[in-house]
Amino acid sequence: MWSYSFYQAPLQPTCNGSPMRRIIIGISGASGSLYGYMVLQALRAIGGVETHLVLTTAARRTIELETEMTADEFESLADVAHRDDDLAAAISSGSFLTDGMLVIPCSMKSASAIAYSFNSNLLVRAADVCLKEKRRLVLVIRETPLHLGHLRTLAQLAEIGAVILPPIPAMYANPTSVDEIIAHTVGKALDQFGIANELFKRWRSPN
Repeated sequence: MWSYSFYQAPLQPTCNGSPMRRIIIGISGASGSLYGYMVLQALRAIGGVETHLVLTTAARRTIELETEMTADEFESLADVAHRDDDLAAAISSGSFLTDGMLVIPCSMKSASAIAYSFNSNLLVRAADVCLKEKRRLVLVIRETPLHLGHLRTLAQLAEIGAVILPPIPAMYANPTSVDEIIAHTVGKALDQFGIANELFKRWRSPN
């Protein structure tokens, strides 16, 4: 005989008494892994956001090639780090509630897989979950120039609900360092999730 009892759901994590937000950060193998690193740094500094990180195998290699850091250092900034081959991870299910996902940077390979639900790794599966659950999915696409196949992929992504946010700096801010250029894109990406930040100089009407 089965016995039934009311299930008491665990409390959601809180920050200063308020429910903590939860965002997935995906880092693909595209050039620009420092964008992902700065996002993780910014979210830790801002607080109130539980971060779930997934690095692809290619991302781990790119981190080695482009930076003096290790993948472990990236993962240490996240609240939870998931293996890209773990399709049983919490973020692979729509029943695991999140505010959405930011893929930064996003390679065209990952973008294509997301566009057509080719869920062969956890990054793509988590992005697909966000789309099917109508959650925010922001893709910082890192490729240039774009051929027609790329453009059709981006159009497909926009049609199914993704936000396409290329890392294009705003020169009105007169950036003086690479960090400032990266911070502009990171701040714009966080804006998409309604996360208040002062990572870049916002436009003001000239006097």
